Amino acid sequence: MVSYVNALLYGVGGIVVAGMALLVAFQEKLVYVPVLPGLTKSYPINPARLRLVYEDVWLRSSDGVRLHAWFIKLLPDCRDIAHRLEMVRIMLQRLHCNVFMLSYRGYGASDGSPSQHGIIRDAQAALDHLSQRTDIDTSRIIVFGRSLGGAVGAVLTKNNPVKVSALILENTFTSILDMAGVLLPFLKWFIGSSSSKGPKVLNFVVRSPWSTIDVVGEIKQPILFLSGLQDEMVPPSHMQLLYAKAATRNNECKFVDFPNGMHMDTWLTGGDQYWRTIQQFIEQHVPEKKENESSSNGHGKLAMVLFFPKSFLTPYITNHINRQKKKMGVGEQLH
Repeated sequence: MVSYVNALLYGVGGIVVAGMALLVAFQEKLVYVPVLPGLTKSYPINPARLRLVYEDVWLRSSDGVRLHAWFIKLLPDCRDIAHRLEMVRIMLQRLHCNVFMLSYRGYGASDGSPSQHGIIRDAQAALDHLSQRTDIDTSRIIVFGRSLGGAVGAVLTKNNPVKVSALILENTFTSILDMAGVLLPFLKWFIGSSSSKGPKVLNFVVRSPWSTIDVVGEIKQPILFLSGLQDEMVPPSHMQLLYAKAATRNNECKFVDFPNGMHMDTWLTGGDQYWRTIQQFIEQHVPEKKENESSSNGHGKLAMVLFFPKSFLTPYITNHINRQKKKMGVGEQLH
């Protein structure tokens, strides 16, 4: 009996040690995915594929890392783009905004290697750049983050209560600590956020905790939570927990779920409701200035900072979106 118990303890201990070793060695590869499998970092992705007018922007993070971004411009003819086309194009049409997309360090054409502290610096560099532009209304900057981008956007919004007007979170996790237990279920007994139960003795080994659950409670700006209930990567309960935490201290929070939304396609399966939800949120919390207060050359336009993976333009995501469009019987196919 004693030997059986000892064997059991040794077995459990071995699993814990193995899990810890995997987490220490490969955690960055689990959290950050600069390149999808089967592609190279130089895969040619740019807004020209979507027939969008854009500007290549090069920035320096505060620690000297060279970063690349796109500033996708709202032009008058953007309002005439057909409905249900690619997400950024619909965003230009429906929200009448300029779009700024940053490649974190290690992603796309940006230098460096990704880390939590580094990406927080990168996001701040992007916001500082936008705040100095003269072709947008710098009092109307909204941060929009999906998945990891939601964690990045939450930190940026909390740190910049004056520069950021509002935050939109879509399919975002409570923390990487909690996601460790989703990816490797036995780890949930040893790793977790401050809101989870029990002692989490291995939290110290996680280098990029991205504890969004602790950040959202400190955000004072309006927050819109968009949750796809079929999310196959982040459990939808994470979004519910984030909303509950934020709403206890912030009465300008709104939660909307989409029954058919998956991790990357909630914007598509959500249809018109998805875009109307965002429109109404903007109109309520970040309204456009009266015509006599805005210049006639577009300088009064909203700027949307997107913290989305550029992978939505890659063959894998393109094929998924095409399958969804065919299933729904809407829109043109992507190429």
